[in-house]
Amino acid sequence: MNIGKSAKLFLDYCTVERQLSENTLQAYAYDLADFRKWLPKRCNLLTIKMETLRDYLEEMKGKRELSAATIRRRMACLRSFFRFLADEGRISDPFVGWRLKLPRRKRLPRALSRDETSTLLASSRNSGRAKKQGVAPPLCTEISLMISTGIRVGELCKIQVGDVSQDGSTLRIHGKGSRDRIVYVTNAKLRTELRKLVAFRQRLLGGPGPLFVNRRGANLRPHSFRSKLHSFADKVGLQRRVTPHMLRHTAATLLIESGVDIRIVQRLLGHSSIATTEIYTHVSDNALRATLERANILSELVR
Repeated sequence: MNIGKSAKLFLDYCTVERQLSENTLQAYAYDLADFRKWLPKRCNLLTIKMETLRDYLEEMKGKRELSAATIRRRMACLRSFFRFLADEGRISDPFVGWRLKLPRRKRLPRALSRDETSTLLASSRNSGRAKKQGVAPPLCTEISLMISTGIRVGELCKIQVGDVSQDGSTLRIHGKGSRDRIVYVTNAKLRTELRKLVAFRQRLLGGPGPLFVNRRGANLRPHSFRSKLHSFADKVGLQRRVTPHMLRHTAATLLIESGVDIRIVQRLLGHSSIATTEIYTHVSDNALRATLERANILSELVR
């Protein structure tokens, strides 16, 4: 059985029936390609056993020394792939009977500091030349929206003109797992920018269409925004690599530090479980230092 054709069937299933995000689909395609490249040339799906998967796991851990997160993702992809083929009656699932337990490294989210966030926002507002129609630079609106609402980059790229309310105060977000939600825009300036951008796009489109586009006028793609954001952050002098997900982490961190209830943050971010949101309760070093400085315990004890 050809693994290439089977991988395409699986990815089509993930696209149509599971409706996975573009980022997940790209990761799955890369993971399956890596596994296919590792397999011996004469090996096919029918000859893959548990021992084959164990050898692949050992090769990733030992010889290639891949990160724990990458190994977990690749094995999860293969588990879903073989389960799909088994459910289709094409092969026996080689994962059956294997209680695979891989360590999960808990990493604190990487968020921008308040100074970095201010620099990024101010610089994006002054970047480029505004449209003659009075529309703010697109990058400014995109960054401001991600920091104020915490939406994912894939969600940003999916926003349609019709998803923005007439007054620019709410947006319908098409989230992961086909879960839609409403996010609120509380900043008056950003609401105005959104209204102007919607009006501008409607005049160009003459109907429905994407709110954010690339330089060629086509639908903005996550990788395009990721590259644009990285280049811009480097240009304005930020010392570390800035990613779209850091903007999402920044939004959540700032809200938690400002005292917003974690359940509100959960709903805003579109987390299905509050356990995912709880990672943001680890306050930043700056917030911790500021709190301790205000307490200044020794000044109360030593006169």
